[in-house]
Amino acid sequence: MKFFVDTADVPAIAELNDLGMVDGVTTNPSLIMKSGRDIIEVTKEICDLVDGPVSAEVVATEADAMIAEGRKLAQIAENICIKVPLTWDGLKACKVLSDEGNQLNVTLCFSANQALLAAKAGATFISPFIGRLDDINLDGLELIEDIRTIYDNYGFETEILAASIRTANHMKECALIGADVATAPPNVIKAMANHILTDKGLDAFLKDWEKTGQKIL
Repeated sequence: MKFFVDTADVPAIAELNDLGMVDGVTTNPSLIMKSGRDIIEVTKEICDLVDGPVSAEVVATEADAMIAEGRKLAQIAENICIKVPLTWDGLKACKVLSDEGNQLNVTLCFSANQALLAAKAGATFISPFIGRLDDINLDGLELIEDIRTIYDNYGFETEILAASIRTANHMKECALIGADVATAPPNVIKAMANHILTDKGLDAFLKDWEKTGQKIL
């Protein structure tokens, strides 16, 4: 499973990228707002930093305007992936922009039917939102399973990009189900390394080592 980092925080992306933990980056208007930077400037910096797709989202809601914004964003760098919402206008924009050779990330997916439409429209990635479904007492991981089954049934090449990931457990379950990609904030990716037994074991080793009175350096 590929790891995308869901942030516009360049230092945080750089830290994970140095460890080989970054296969791509996803941004959205809310993340750009948190960064406090110009969308073109920060997106270009991210594209220069990572080799994989960098999702940059349109803010228009009408198809022709989305297409115009998407073309503008695509000029930032070769690894830009244009992000459009899963609306009827978004699907129209997806079809036009994907036919022009762009990568497309269709976002805000909350049903398997929506995911099927996105694949038919030529989406490179579909972004089902796990956490937001969990928030309203629906099973976000079940949606990932349904999309995986449908895409496998018909050989769709659209990749499942599990989004709105809140926990390390979400990451594990997405990997077990077979999501192609998971995008998560840096703190969630780092949390995957944590385990209480690792901490306890390391503490015991260090206490025993201290008793030997030895040093490696």
